[in-house]
Amino acid sequence: MVKSIEIKKASVRNRLIVDVDVWMNHPDDFDFSPRASVDGNNLSIRNEGDEGPASSIELDSDQMNVAERDRMVELRVKFAVEGMHGVLTHKTKNTRIAPNAKKLAEPRWKTVLPLSL
Repeated sequence: MVKSIEIKKASVRNRLIVDVDVWMNHPDDFDFSPRASVDGNNLSIRNEGDEGPASSIELDSDQMNVAERDRMVELRVKFAVEGMHGVLTHKTKNTRIAPNAKKLAEPRWKTVLPLSL
């Protein structure tokens, strides 16, 4: 299940693009079905079926015009799990010279969501 959703930024290119960090409870959780809605000038992202964690951001007039025109939003999601993607305690100083240097996986996901206005 989703622990929290945090909207990092919203920008406009060809359409409205929203960057989101999603924190999951467990590494084996795959239950994330995002829904986007606009109420006034606030864009809200929530997980379907969850009443709790939701995040919102205020859109400026240009972003609002693009959202009303397209009625969709491109969502760029970065998933993380508490405890797995926190602060590393033993960092390799130079990863190019370390024999077994590895980085933690950062799962990313991109999708286009319909907007409910």
